[in-house]
Amino acid sequence: MNQEKARLAGEIKARVNELESQLVAIRRDIHAHPELGFDTLRTAQVVTDYLRAQGLDPQTGVGRSGVVVDIVGAEPGKTLLLRADMDALPIHEQTGLPFASRYPGRMHACGHDIHTATMLGVATLLPHYRQQLKGRVRLIFQPAEETPESGAAAMIADGAADGVDWAITLHNKPELTAGEIALTRGASTASSDEFDVTVQGVSTHAARPHMGTDPIIATVHLISQLQSIISRERDPAHSAVLTIGHIEGGTTHNIIPDSCLFQGTIRTKSPKVRAAMEASFKRMCEGVALAQNVRVEVNFQRGVPPLMNDDRLIDALEEILSHQFGKAIIAQPSASFGAEDFSLFTERVPGCQIHIGSATPGRDDHLHNSDYQPDERSIAAGTQALTRLAIDLLSE
Repeated sequence: MNQEKARLAGEIKARVNELESQLVAIRRDIHAHPELGFDTLRTAQVVTDYLRAQGLDPQTGVGRSGVVVDIVGAEPGKTLLLRADMDALPIHEQTGLPFASRYPGRMHACGHDIHTATMLGVATLLPHYRQQLKGRVRLIFQPAEETPESGAAAMIADGAADGVDWAITLHNKPELTAGEIALTRGASTASSDEFDVTVQGVSTHAARPHMGTDPIIATVHLISQLQSIISRERDPAHSAVLTIGHIEGGTTHNIIPDSCLFQGTIRTKSPKVRAAMEASFKRMCEGVALAQNVRVEVNFQRGVPPLMNDDRLIDALEEILSHQFGKAIIAQPSASFGAEDFSLFTERVPGCQIHIGSATPGRDDHLHNSDYQPDERSIAAGTQALTRLAIDLLSE
C-alpha cells in the first residue's frame, strides 16, 4: 500500500511538472486582466474555454458569473466541492512586472489568479483518475469574494452546493515558504458583521448647550464604552475585534448638531462569540442612550460567518497530504481577523481552507498590498495538493 501511495505521489508530481508552465502562463494572463466583484466575465471565459478544451462540460453564469464543472467518477459516492475565487481588488498595482495589471486601479493583490490557475490544473489532472473515483468532484470558480455582496451566496442560491458532502478551498499564504502546506484546526477566518449607528440629539447653539442634547458627546461615550466589551467582557483566549471606521457629525464650529453617525465592523472566530458580541453591542447602545438622554438607532448587518475547519476532515487531509509531500504543517490559528465568504459553504457541510506557501525568496510580501508578488511555484504545489486529496477522499 505504501508503495502504491508513493507511486501515485510521483505520478501526480510528474503530471503537474509537465503542466506547470502552461498554468503559470494562464495565471499571468489573468493577472494582467484583473476584474472586480461579479464583473469577472473575461476570467470566466478563460476558465470556460480551458475546461472545454479538456473535454469537460462546464456550466456558466452560476451566481451571475461563476463557472461550475463536475468530474464524475466510475462509481457512485460522495461529492467533494473544490473552490477557486476569481476576482481582484481595487488597488493600483506597483509591481512593475511584465504581466502587471493593464487596468489602472485594479490588481490581483490577494492571489486569486493563483487560485484560478491552480484549479484549472486540478481540472486537467483529475480526469486521468476517473476510474479510481467513487462519486464526483465539483470544481467551482467563484466571482465576488472580495465584495460585500457575496459571490459564494449567489452561487449557493443557484445550486452550486446542492448534494455536496465536503467543501474545500485553498489560499496562498506569503508567510509560508513556497510549496509548504498548512492546515489549521478551528477557525480559519473570522466572521464579518457591520453596523451603522445614528445617535439622535437636539441641536442648539454651541454657546447654549443646556438648551439641546449633544449627540457628539453621547457618541464619544458610546464608542468608548463599546471598546470595553473587548477589554472587559471577552475572554482573551476567545477574543474579538470591534473597529469604528467612520464617524460623521455636525457642519460647523458653533452648532451642536441634531445627530451623529458612526460605522464599523465586528469580527469573531466562533459562532458563540459572534452572538455574544452582537448582544453586548446592542445592550451597550441602549444603555448609553438612556444615560445620555439621546435616541440611538442601530442598523446591525450580519455578514459572513467564521470559516470553521472541520476537525475530522483536517485529520484526514493531514494524512493524505503527508503521502504527497512528506508532511503537512499543522499551523496555529492565525491572529488575523480577516473574513472569507467560503464560510457560507462550510456552514452547510464539513469543510476547510488549506494554505499554500507563496513566499518569494528575498521578499516580505503581504496580501492586499500593491506590490504583492507571490512565488508562482505555489500553483504546482496547490495543484498537487487538491488533486491528491480529491483522489484519496473519493477512493475509500
